[in-house]
Parts: sequence; C-alpha cells; structure tokens
Amino acid sequence: MNFQKIVTKGNSGKSQPEDKTMPTINMKLRRFTTPLHCSILCILFLNFGPVRILAQDGHTHSPQRETTPNEQKNAGALVKIVRQATERYKDVAVAKAEGYALQFGCVSGPDSGAMGLHYVNANLVNSGVLEATRPQIVIYEPMPNGELKLIGADYLLLADAWNAKHVGAPELMGQLFHLFESPNRFGLPAFYTLHVWAWKENPNGAFVNWHPQVTCESFAGEKL
Repeated sequence: MNFQKIVTKGNSGKSQPEDKTMPTINMKLRRFTTPLHCSILCILFLNFGPVRILAQDGHTHSPQRETTPNEQKNAGALVKIVRQATERYKDVAVAKAEGYALQFGCVSGPDSGAMGLHYVNANLVNSGVLEATRPQIVIYEPMPNGELKLIGADYLLLADAWNAKHVGAPELMGQLFHLFESPNRFGLPAFYTLHVWAWKENPNGAFVNWHPQVTCESFAGEKL
C-alpha cells in the first residue's frame, strides 16, 4: 500500500502560510488503495515506554521495568542520531525543500500536551525503509512569534507493506513500534509509528507519543 496524495484541509494559518508549491499534509495520496477520508473518531495515539516494550495507552500508566545499561545506551544513541539527521530541519524551509509537507494541522492531546505539527515526507513513507537517519516525519511546535520550532521526529511505516515482508512489529535500536489500527483520527490505513523527542526533552520519556509541554495554542490553522 502506497502513501500518496493527501487532500488539503485547512492546514495553513496566519502564522504559517500554506506553501502551495509543496504537497501539503491535507492532500490525499493517489497510491493509497483506500481513500483517505479525515476521520472524526477519537482514537488516540498510545504512549511508548522508554524501553523495548509495547506502547501503553496514553491514559494508562502500567508498571515498567527498569532499563538495563545497554538499553539506556541504545536509547541515548537513537536520540543522538535523530539530532544529527534532523538538525538542518531547524529551518522548516529546508525540510520543505527536501520533500516534507505539513499534514493533519496541529495535533493536540485529549487532556494535556500535544504532538505538534507533523511534516511528512511521502516518498520516505512509500519507500517502507526503516533507517534511523531517515525519519518519515519531522515535528515542529508553533511559537507565539509565528516561527516553527523543531522538537522531534516520527517514524511511520504502513502496516500492510511492512507485514508483507516482516514478522512482527518494526523495532529501531531497541524501541518497539506501536501498531496504530484503522480507522483512526487521521483517516490513514493501519500503520506503525515511533516518536523521538530529540529536540525538546519530554519529562515522560523520549519515545512517548504525547509531549506534556508542547502546545498548539499559537497555531492559527486546523487543530486535530
């Protein structure tokens, strides 16, 4: 299943004018075998634990075992790799020039916190390749002055494509991806995902989905 053209639906705001030269996050991708209709279902992303365990529900705090020295080392290494790979995207214009485009507006949490603005590279999603240096998504937080601040990255793999060639969920340097089923709030087919908060420390862990200190308040466009 291919990630293609997504239908544009109000992702631009006064603070962040829409770049009509780039494929926006609201444009439906042609190669999807199923149309991407924006869902209003309130299905939430699940939190990832800081170690190699399946994600837990965002509202549930299950007991977690302590990380081993090797797991801590791998986690730190992944954050470092993401920083090195995405540092140039602190300027969102560079991300756009390399094929990243805003999708889903600004993603807010149900109770507190947010995920922010997801700039998706459709070509990387379509490739189905999992490489630490090539995240499919870079994440920004809208600032009061209208600028966008790079805060992290997100790896996204379409489930059907991944499952056709692999057994089990994808894993990156000890971090196990979560299967996000369809239908979902994004109107996407089933996919695996892993967030890495490499540029804004998350008190709940570097690999959880929601960031309690991220807000969409300064975004003038659509909020999901």
